Amino acid sequence: MEKNPANFMDGAIPAGLLAAVRSGRPLIHHITNSVTINDCANITICAGAAPVMAEAPEEVADMVAAAGALVLNIGTLSATQVDTMLIAGRRANDLGVPVVLDPVGAGATPFRTATVRRLLDALDIAVLKGNAGEIGVLAGTGGSVRGVDSGGVAGDPVETARECARSTGTVVSMTGAVDVVTDGRRVFLVRNGNPAMDRLSGTGCMAASVTAAFVAVADDYTVASAAALAAFGRAGERAAAGARGPYSFRTALFDELAGLSAEDFAGNARIEER
Repeated sequence: MEKNPANFMDGAIPAGLLAAVRSGRPLIHHITNSVTINDCANITICAGAAPVMAEAPEEVADMVAAAGALVLNIGTLSATQVDTMLIAGRRANDLGVPVVLDPVGAGATPFRTATVRRLLDALDIAVLKGNAGEIGVLAGTGGSVRGVDSGGVAGDPVETARECARSTGTVVSMTGAVDVVTDGRRVFLVRNGNPAMDRLSGTGCMAASVTAAFVAVADDYTVASAAALAAFGRAGERAAAGARGPYSFRTALFDELAGLSAEDFAGNARIEER
Protein backbone atom coordinates (compact mmCIF):
# COMPACT_ATOMS: atom_id res chain seq x y z
CA MET A 1 0.00 0.00 0.00
CA GLU A 2 1.23 3.50 -0.86
CA LYS A 3 2.20 5.25 2.36
CA ASN A 4 1.90 8.80 1.08
CA PRO A 5 -0.87 9.04 -1.51
CA ALA A 6 -0.88 12.21 -3.59
CA ASN A 7 -2.68 15.04 -1.81
CA PHE A 8 -4.68 16.71 -4.55
CA MET A 9 -6.48 20.00 -4.02
CA ASP A 10 -10.27 19.82 -3.99
CA GLY A 11 -11.26 20.74 -7.55
CA ALA A 12 -13.98 23.04 -6.23
CA ILE A 13 -11.27 25.50 -5.14
CA PRO A 14 -9.77 26.23 -8.58
CA ALA A 15 -13.21 26.02 -10.18
CA GLY A 16 -14.46 28.62 -7.72
CA LEU A 17 -11.60 30.94 -8.64
CA LEU A 18 -12.39 30.55 -12.35
CA ALA A 19 -16.01 31.46 -11.58
CA ALA A 20 -14.82 34.51 -9.63
CA VAL A 21 -12.75 35.70 -12.60
CA ARG A 22 -15.72 35.34 -14.92
CA SER A 23 -18.16 37.06 -12.60
CA GLY A 24 -15.81 39.88 -11.57
CA ARG A 25 -14.14 40.40 -14.99
CA PRO A 26 -11.11 42.19 -13.51
CA LEU A 27 -9.12 44.57 -15.69
CA ILE A 28 -5.60 43.23 -16.28
CA HIS A 29 -3.09 45.93 -17.19
CA HIS A 30 -0.21 44.65 -19.31
CA ILE A 31 3.16 46.13 -20.10
CA THR A 32 4.29 43.26 -22.19
CA ASN A 33 5.99 41.50 -25.04
CA SER A 34 5.24 42.98 -28.48
CA VAL A 35 5.62 39.53 -30.07
CA THR A 36 2.77 38.00 -28.06
CA ILE A 37 0.71 41.03 -27.05
CA ASN A 38 -2.40 40.07 -29.04
CA ASP A 39 -2.34 36.51 -27.74
CA CYS A 40 -2.03 37.83 -24.18
CA ALA A 41 -5.01 40.13 -24.69
CA ASN A 42 -7.16 37.37 -26.14
CA ILE A 43 -6.25 34.71 -23.58
CA THR A 44 -7.14 37.22 -20.84
CA ILE A 45 -10.58 37.58 -22.41
CA CYS A 46 -10.93 33.81 -22.74
CA ALA A 47 -10.12 33.40 -19.04
CA GLY A 48 -12.99 35.78 -18.27
CA ALA A 49 -11.06 38.95 -17.48
CA ALA A 50 -10.56 42.19 -19.44
CA PRO A 51 -7.17 43.20 -20.89
CA VAL A 52 -5.62 46.59 -21.43
CA MET A 53 -2.23 46.99 -23.09
CA ALA A 54 -0.90 50.40 -22.09
CA GLU A 55 2.72 51.43 -21.66
CA ALA A 56 2.89 55.15 -22.37
CA PRO A 57 4.59 56.66 -19.29
CA GLU A 58 2.05 59.48 -19.37
CA GLU A 59 -0.85 57.13 -18.58
CA VAL A 60 0.35 53.94 -16.90
CA ALA A 61 -0.15 55.24 -13.36
CA ASP A 62 -3.74 56.18 -14.16
CA MET A 63 -4.42 52.92 -15.98
CA VAL A 64 -3.11 50.69 -13.21
CA ALA A 65 -5.34 52.53 -10.75
CA ALA A 66 -8.32 50.96 -12.53
CA ALA A 67 -6.81 47.48 -12.74
CA GLY A 68 -7.20 44.32 -10.71
CA ALA A 69 -3.64 43.20 -11.50
CA LEU A 70 -0.57 44.35 -13.43
CA VAL A 71 1.55 42.12 -15.71
CA LEU A 72 5.16 43.13 -16.39
CA ASN A 73 6.71 41.03 -19.18
CA ILE A 74 10.27 41.76 -20.38
CA GLY A 75 10.10 39.68 -23.57
CA THR A 76 10.90 42.59 -25.89
CA LEU A 77 12.90 44.68 -23.49
CA SER A 78 14.06 48.29 -23.75
CA ALA A 79 15.40 50.81 -21.25
CA THR A 80 12.37 53.03 -21.85
CA GLN A 81 10.01 50.16 -21.14
CA VAL A 82 11.78 49.43 -17.84
CA ASP A 83 11.22 53.02 -16.71
CA THR A 84 7.54 52.67 -17.57
CA MET A 85 7.32 49.39 -15.67
CA LEU A 86 8.76 51.07 -12.59
CA ILE A 87 6.19 53.89 -12.78
CA ALA A 88 3.31 51.44 -13.12
CA GLY A 89 4.69 49.00 -10.55
CA ARG A 90 5.18 51.66 -7.89
CA ARG A 91 1.65 52.92 -8.42
CA ALA A 92 0.32 49.37 -8.22
CA ASN A 93 2.19 48.83 -4.95
CA ASP A 94 0.77 52.06 -3.52
CA LEU A 95 -2.76 50.90 -4.37
CA GLY A 96 -2.36 47.26 -3.37
CA VAL A 97 -2.74 46.01 -6.96
CA PRO A 98 -0.87 42.68 -7.33
CA VAL A 99 2.02 42.64 -9.80
CA VAL A 100 2.89 39.56 -11.87
CA LEU A 101 6.43 39.64 -13.29
CA ASP A 102 7.38 37.42 -16.23
CA PRO A 103 11.22 37.45 -16.44
CA VAL A 104 11.38 36.36 -20.08
CA GLY A 105 14.91 35.38 -21.04
CA ALA A 106 16.48 36.16 -17.67
CA GLY A 107 19.94 34.63 -17.86
CA ALA A 108 20.21 35.01 -21.63
CA THR A 109 21.91 38.42 -21.42
CA PRO A 110 23.26 40.56 -18.56
CA PHE A 111 20.73 43.30 -19.43
CA ARG A 112 17.76 40.99 -18.96
CA THR A 113 19.06 39.49 -15.74
CA ALA A 114 19.92 42.89 -14.27
CA THR A 115 16.52 44.25 -15.27
CA VAL A 116 14.66 41.47 -13.47
CA ARG A 117 16.75 42.00 -10.35
CA ARG A 118 16.12 45.74 -10.54
CA LEU A 119 12.36 45.20 -10.76
CA LEU A 120 12.43 42.70 -7.89
CA ASP A 121 14.41 45.14 -5.74
CA ALA A 122 12.32 48.20 -6.56
CA LEU A 123 8.83 46.67 -6.51
CA ASP A 124 6.70 44.41 -4.37
CA ILE A 125 6.13 41.54 -6.80
CA ALA A 126 3.19 39.28 -5.97
CA VAL A 127 4.03 36.47 -8.42
CA LEU A 128 7.20 35.71 -10.36
CA LYS A 129 6.09 33.51 -13.28
CA GLY A 130 8.93 32.01 -15.28
CA ASN A 131 10.24 28.87 -16.90
CA ALA A 132 12.69 26.55 -15.16
CA GLY A 133 15.80 28.10 -16.67
CA GLU A 134 14.77 31.63 -15.71
CA ILE A 135 13.84 30.66 -12.17
CA GLY A 136 17.07 28.70 -11.75
CA VAL A 137 19.10 31.74 -12.79
CA LEU A 138 17.22 34.02 -10.41
CA ALA A 139 17.44 31.52 -7.56
CA GLY A 140 21.20 31.33 -8.04
CA THR A 141 21.03 27.55 -8.02
CA GLY A 142 21.84 27.05 -11.69
CA GLY A 143 19.68 27.41 -14.76
CA SER A 144 20.20 27.81 -18.48
CA VAL A 145 18.36 29.91 -21.03
CA ARG A 146 18.79 30.02 -24.80
CA GLY A 147 17.15 33.12 -26.21
CA VAL A 148 13.84 33.04 -24.36
CA ASP A 149 13.62 29.25 -24.06
CA SER A 150 14.38 27.25 -20.94
CA GLY A 151 17.39 24.97 -20.84
CA GLY A 152 16.31 23.59 -17.49
CA VAL A 153 17.71 23.72 -13.97
CA ALA A 154 20.79 22.14 -12.48
CA GLY A 155 19.13 20.61 -9.42
CA ASP A 156 15.74 19.63 -8.06
CA PRO A 157 13.02 21.83 -9.60
CA VAL A 158 10.97 22.02 -6.40
CA GLU A 159 13.93 23.12 -4.31
CA THR A 160 14.97 25.59 -7.01
CA ALA A 161 11.52 27.19 -6.99
CA ARG A 162 11.46 27.21 -3.19
CA GLU A 163 14.85 28.89 -2.99
CA CYS A 164 13.78 31.51 -5.52
CA ALA A 165 10.62 32.23 -3.53
CA ARG A 166 12.57 32.57 -0.30
CA SER A 167 15.29 34.78 -1.78
CA THR A 168 12.92 37.09 -3.67
CA GLY A 169 10.02 37.16 -1.22
CA THR A 170 7.55 36.37 -3.99
CA VAL A 171 5.27 33.54 -4.96
CA VAL A 172 7.16 31.63 -7.65
CA SER A 173 5.21 30.00 -10.46
CA MET A 174 7.63 27.86 -12.46
CA THR A 175 6.28 26.32 -15.64
CA GLY A 176 7.44 23.03 -17.08
CA ALA A 177 6.26 19.49 -17.77
CA VAL A 178 4.98 19.69 -14.20
CA ASP A 179 4.47 23.26 -13.00
CA VAL A 180 5.77 24.17 -9.54
CA VAL A 181 4.10 26.93 -7.53
CA THR A 182 5.46 27.89 -4.13
CA ASP A 183 5.64 30.68 -1.58
CA GLY A 184 8.80 29.12 -0.14
CA ARG A 185 6.84 27.05 2.34
CA ARG A 186 3.85 25.51 0.59
CA VAL A 187 4.42 23.74 -2.73
CA PHE A 188 1.83 22.90 -5.38
CA LEU A 189 2.61 20.68 -8.36
CA VAL A 190 0.27 21.35 -11.27
CA ARG A 191 -0.01 18.25 -13.42
CA ASN A 192 -2.32 19.66 -16.10
CA GLY A 193 -1.04 20.51 -19.56
CA ASN A 194 0.12 19.01 -22.85
CA PRO A 195 3.52 18.95 -24.63
CA ALA A 196 1.98 20.86 -27.56
CA MET A 197 2.00 23.95 -25.33
CA ASP A 198 5.81 23.94 -25.44
CA ARG A 199 5.84 23.93 -29.23
CA LEU A 200 3.92 27.17 -29.60
CA SER A 201 5.37 30.66 -29.18
CA GLY A 202 3.74 32.73 -26.47
CA THR A 203 2.24 30.16 -24.13
CA GLY A 204 4.51 31.32 -21.30
CA CYS A 205 3.37 34.91 -21.78
CA MET A 206 -0.24 33.78 -21.91
CA ALA A 207 0.23 31.83 -18.69
CA ALA A 208 1.28 35.07 -16.98
CA SER A 209 -1.89 36.78 -18.21
CA VAL A 210 -4.11 33.97 -16.93
CA THR A 211 -2.21 34.02 -13.64
CA ALA A 212 -2.87 37.74 -13.26
CA ALA A 213 -6.59 37.20 -13.90
CA PHE A 214 -6.79 34.64 -11.08
CA VAL A 215 -4.58 36.64 -8.71
CA ALA A 216 -6.83 39.68 -9.23
CA VAL A 217 -9.76 37.89 -7.54
CA ALA A 218 -7.87 36.07 -4.77
CA ASP A 219 -6.23 36.75 -1.44
CA ASP A 220 -4.01 33.66 -1.59
CA TYR A 221 -1.70 34.26 -4.54
CA THR A 222 -0.10 30.83 -4.26
CA VAL A 223 -3.37 28.95 -4.63
CA ALA A 224 -4.54 31.38 -7.32
CA SER A 225 -1.36 30.90 -9.35
CA ALA A 226 -1.67 27.11 -9.17
CA ALA A 227 -5.34 27.30 -10.17
CA ALA A 228 -4.49 29.55 -13.14
CA LEU A 229 -1.89 27.14 -14.48
CA ALA A 230 -4.27 24.23 -13.98
CA ALA A 231 -7.00 26.02 -15.97
CA PHE A 232 -4.59 26.91 -18.76
CA GLY A 233 -3.19 23.39 -18.73
CA ARG A 234 -6.63 21.81 -18.82
CA ALA A 235 -7.47 23.96 -21.84
CA GLY A 236 -4.26 22.69 -23.44
CA GLU A 237 -5.24 19.08 -22.79
CA ARG A 238 -8.62 19.58 -24.40
CA ALA A 239 -7.16 21.54 -27.33
CA ALA A 240 -4.58 18.85 -28.11
CA ALA A 241 -7.26 16.19 -28.44
CA GLY A 242 -8.47 17.55 -31.77
CA ALA A 243 -5.53 19.59 -33.07
CA ARG A 244 -3.79 18.70 -36.35
CA GLY A 245 -0.71 20.85 -35.71
CA PRO A 246 0.62 23.91 -33.88
CA TYR A 247 -1.77 26.46 -35.33
CA SER A 248 -4.95 24.45 -35.05
CA PHE A 249 -3.81 23.78 -31.46
CA ARG A 250 -3.35 27.53 -30.91
CA THR A 251 -6.90 28.28 -32.04
CA ALA A 252 -8.32 25.45 -29.97
CA LEU A 253 -6.40 26.61 -26.89
CA PHE A 254 -8.29 29.90 -26.84
CA ASP A 255 -11.61 28.18 -27.54
CA GLU A 256 -11.12 25.56 -24.86
CA LEU A 257 -10.19 28.06 -22.16
CA ALA A 258 -13.18 30.23 -23.05
CA GLY A 259 -15.46 27.19 -22.97
CA LEU A 260 -13.98 25.47 -19.92
CA SER A 261 -16.86 24.58 -17.63
CA ALA A 262 -16.74 24.65 -13.87
CA GLU A 263 -17.71 20.98 -13.84
CA ASP A 264 -14.94 19.92 -16.19
CA PHE A 265 -12.35 22.00 -14.38
CA ALA A 266 -13.39 20.81 -10.92
CA GLY A 267 -13.24 17.20 -12.08
CA ASN A 268 -9.96 17.42 -13.97
CA ALA A 269 -7.77 19.98 -12.15
CA ARG A 270 -4.70 18.10 -10.94
CA ILE A 271 -3.03 20.25 -8.30
CA GLU A 272 -0.94 18.24 -5.86
CA GLU A 273 0.07 19.81 -2.56
CA ARG A 274 3.43 18.74 -1.21
